[in-house]
Amino acid sequence: MKIKNENIEVKKLNELKLVGFRVLCPGDQYIKEIPLAAKKLSEELHSIRHVKNATVQIGAFVVDAESPEFDGYWVCVEVDEYEEVPEGMTSLTVPAQQYASLTHVGSNTEIMRKYEMLHEWIATSDYKRITSAWHLEIFQEWENPRTIKVELLDTVE
Repeated sequence: MKIKNENIEVKKLNELKLVGFRVLCPGDQYIKEIPLAAKKLSEELHSIRHVKNATVQIGAFVVDAESPEFDGYWVCVEVDEYEEVPEGMTSLTVPAQQYASLTHVGSNTEIMRKYEMLHEWIATSDYKRITSAWHLEIFQEWENPRTIKVELLDTVE
């Protein structure tokens, strides 16, 4: 189904094992703090064991975090297994889930517009948005916040 010439699809992903940095800051600071964490993760990538794909970073967050332990944003890479997670980093397991997916190419300041399109599509579909589950952002390009390529994955059932 298309909305405003954008391809939105529903897909299922298997469980993901992630290792990286948790970003916890005031809401208006995430747009600055997430790129800093992504850069730091790139610089520290060599210290993470069993990385599946070093050219992809995965952001994870819960829209309506029901407890402080799920508040924030995780900047990670996927691993095959957890072994000796580097000091200062954390591990996170995202269960197998179903997502509505839309890719964004451009500035990180324009991501919210794409999310609005994705949420509008979900609202008019037969799917229900699950805001208490993990949502993902899979980055193929993240070095420059003005020219990112990210797949936005909003959890649905």
